[in-house]
Amino acid sequence: MPQALPRPWLTLPDGTFLSIPGGEVHRIPVPDGACCHGTVDNSLFLMSSDGAFSLLDPFSKTTLELPNLVAAWQREIDGHHTGDPVSYKLVAPSPLDLSPKSLAAALIIGNGFSEDLCLIQPPDGTCSFRGTATEYSLLADLAFFNGRLYVVSEFHKLFIVEFCENLGSNPSMNCVIDSFGDFLGMPQYLDPMEFYEPKQYLVESGGKLLMVHRYMSSAGGFLDRNVQTVGFKVLEADMSTNPGEWRMVSDLGGHALFLGKQGSKSLPARECSGSQEDCIYFICDYRCPLSSANPLRDSGIYNMRSGTFRPLHSGTPGVPQRQAGQWGLTWFFPPEAV
Repeated sequence: MPQALPRPWLTLPDGTFLSIPGGEVHRIPVPDGACCHGTVDNSLFLMSSDGAFSLLDPFSKTTLELPNLVAAWQREIDGHHTGDPVSYKLVAPSPLDLSPKSLAAALIIGNGFSEDLCLIQPPDGTCSFRGTATEYSLLADLAFFNGRLYVVSEFHKLFIVEFCENLGSNPSMNCVIDSFGDFLGMPQYLDPMEFYEPKQYLVESGGKLLMVHRYMSSAGGFLDRNVQTVGFKVLEADMSTNPGEWRMVSDLGGHALFLGKQGSKSLPARECSGSQEDCIYFICDYRCPLSSANPLRDSGIYNMRSGTFRPLHSGTPGVPQRQAGQWGLTWFFPPEAV
């Protein structure tokens, strides 16, 4: 039997970490003023107060300096796209190579009008280009799968990004799945007369490339604090045909899927302490009103076999409130039991 992996942690707004499902709060020193924009394997994707980016393993203190993504994004701004980016997501081939000349990619989600895809080769190599509604449609998420980079659009098209290792030539995006097939509808258990806000995720799981649709509802509109996740739909990218197709899946092959806009990860549930097979662990990874102080709001566990939800964590007095800091919620997997 392989040794059980440690329980996953959540980054909390004040820069501490919450163990799931145990509820212990951990404190690990990070550079002063740094803000976490996600995780890759056992490393934190940090942005310093001066705008510099890095990957930090908080246990070994190994640090990989990354190119300035703020500068790369600013170079792409034109008269129609202004404002500061609001979210970054970094992905890299697994296992992560914390050395110069390693490759990574970042999706920069801007002010609602544009998304930029940056290919990264530390310490300073970047190649940035924009996906627009007229070119690729808005980009929703990205993931490495079998060593290659894929991005999915909000209109369910899947693209593969072709680029040279040294980023010496402009990358290209080729569509490998160009339609949503027969799966455009919502899950049957949702009310077809209601409006649901969808969110998309792209993640490798058990040798498959999955697109996960998350459906959210709010009786008071989506500026209301009572947004609630009410359903999921999971599709596998089948690229054995030309063009490829999305195929519905009813389970995760015994895996547990930890879902988040700034980092998703799939692990065999039997190897991950405290995790359940064929369950989606989700968090509040979107902006919510300041009046909503609970950082674990709209977080939970969805069982694909039974179609049921249960709380991610019952909450303890030790969990700080949302206004206590600037970090967002994202999954973090410590390298060993702490």
